[in-house]
Amino acid sequence: MTDQPAITVDGHAIPLLGFGTWMLEPDDARRMVAEALRIGYRHIDTAWIYHNEAAVGDGIRDAVEAGHVAREDIWLTTKIWVDHFHRDALLKQAEESRASLGFTPDLLLLHWPKPTPTFEETLGALNEAKEQGLTRTIGLSNFPSAEFRKAQALSRARLVTNQVEYHPYLKLAKLLATARDLGSSITAWSPLAQGKIAGDATLNEIGRAHGKTPGQVTLRWLIQQNVIAIPRTAKESRAAENFDIFDFELTAEQMDRIHALARPDGRLGDWIDPAFKWDEEWA
Repeated sequence: MTDQPAITVDGHAIPLLGFGTWMLEPDDARRMVAEALRIGYRHIDTAWIYHNEAAVGDGIRDAVEAGHVAREDIWLTTKIWVDHFHRDALLKQAEESRASLGFTPDLLLLHWPKPTPTFEETLGALNEAKEQGLTRTIGLSNFPSAEFRKAQALSRARLVTNQVEYHPYLKLAKLLATARDLGSSITAWSPLAQGKIAGDATLNEIGRAHGKTPGQVTLRWLIQQNVIAIPRTAKESRAAENFDIFDFELTAEQMDRIHALARPDGRLGDWIDPAFKWDEEWA
């Protein structure tokens, strides 16, 4: 794809730094996706429930037509919403998402775990979507370790990532280990803790040592763990700042100091179905 850092999962190179589009209105999504690709991002993340898939596709076309990037150099992810987990509904949404984007996605995720329908039905349908050419690869989002393992056991194809909340205030050691055990990866949403990292004394101190911002330090911390990060912004200047993380490296001591910022109440987006529980990291 490009010479920027990537993680290879099941033979697919996934750029470690992506651009997220959660909560971006269509006009902003189109503008920012085109700009992100011009800057150099090669990984774009969206979802059916974001209501901006068509705009994301338009932004990709804008960048391709401007000569900034070729479609084959972009990793494009979207997600199946939980209301569409029955077989027929999942396949229908996969077709609709491909039509809205105007491109076949490289990765199709299940957006959250859901107790019904059964994992067997939903994972079977997700594999069918891949086999029908509605996506190149498949994966998960917001699955705790136990459900991650169950899903992979039921899936004919490799689940190439599990996209979850991850940032310096959230401990994720067990899920990271699970991903490694399964030959998969972790993608971090809200990697900048919804902006809360900006005033962090530790991140600011480390940033000053490298001439970088707390956000750049945080994104570097993630990709040095081989975690995919998908920051989102509606500002062109911030997108450029977030991309400027490939010219420095954190020391092992700095990595440890950032890991030490995690706390039991660090989760910001706890929308998991009550049938499931997050990994117990603080027991």
